[in-house]
Amino acid sequence: MTTLGNIQFPIRIRVTLRRLFLTVSPEDALPFHRPSLQRRFLTCIYSRRDFRRRDIRHRARHGRSLARHTKGNAHIVLVGRNRAAAEAIIQTFPKPTLPSVTHEFVECDITLMKNVHRVAGELRARIPKINFLVLSTGVMTTNGRNETEEGIDRKLAVHYYGRWRFIRDLVPAMESAHQAGEDAKVISVMSAGQGGELDLEDLGLKKNFTLTNAASATGTYNDIMVNDFAVRYPGLSFLHSYPGFVATPLLKTSDSRVLRITYGVLMPILSPFAHSIKNAGEYQLYALLKAKSGAMRTNDTGDDIGVNKPYWGSPEAMAKLWKHTEEATTA
Repeated sequence: MTTLGNIQFPIRIRVTLRRLFLTVSPEDALPFHRPSLQRRFLTCIYSRRDFRRRDIRHRARHGRSLARHTKGNAHIVLVGRNRAAAEAIIQTFPKPTLPSVTHEFVECDITLMKNVHRVAGELRARIPKINFLVLSTGVMTTNGRNETEEGIDRKLAVHYYGRWRFIRDLVPAMESAHQAGEDAKVISVMSAGQGGELDLEDLGLKKNFTLTNAASATGTYNDIMVNDFAVRYPGLSFLHSYPGFVATPLLKTSDSRVLRITYGVLMPILSPFAHSIKNAGEYQLYALLKAKSGAMRTNDTGDDIGVNKPYWGSPEAMAKLWKHTEEATTA
């Protein structure tokens, strides 16, 4: 038996086409009912553009996992663009049995920082404490730099700037939870440990934007982000996770015809190598619940990969990135 706090679960052998290895079954990595999680408040910020219910199901997988393990008795807010699809997902949550517990959707286009600032302010005004903040916004595109009216590339806005602004604006509600002796944890689901070297003179990638540079930069930005917030807000937990290869329809919803065709051809072949949407949510929730205060980076099974290697940040980069992001996201 393996123990996580007072939770015991078996280690199982899983066989896939990739390898034979010992792993914790994600359904056993969490209790099926944790009274300590009841009435906790989770805010899940998911994709910028969700065309299908299945894509929202992927992006909102953390909320689904928490709803399942609390038997519906956790406050859950899904923040995104597609109300109809989100509400359809909420209908699959177990119905709460405790009074005043709600599951709801809040609309927000995260590509614009003024929207993020407004929605975060509205949430703070009516939600005094937030226990878990999950950021899994994503967009798949092969387009070059595509600036919003605020001068931020849309891909960077979704993968970094909007996430940073949500944390910055909602952290007071998380501090309130921490001061009350409750969980106060943030997880940014992106590409932990897979960034690259930064150009500190072009943090917005206005001069040297490529898809490769954007992917590399956002990985490092998220690494630095969790470290910086952890320093500024001791006692809270800030995680950057890498979800691995998940069987999602993200390529299918891309604006690139090539990527949509690629999805149809390759996904049936590659799906045995991928995590299911359900298991991916379990692994990320497992990482979130076991996290201690401070910064943490996790892999596709929710395990700690350390905060130092590989890490492309530095005290100088941390200071410059904070200043740059504060200026870029202040409406």
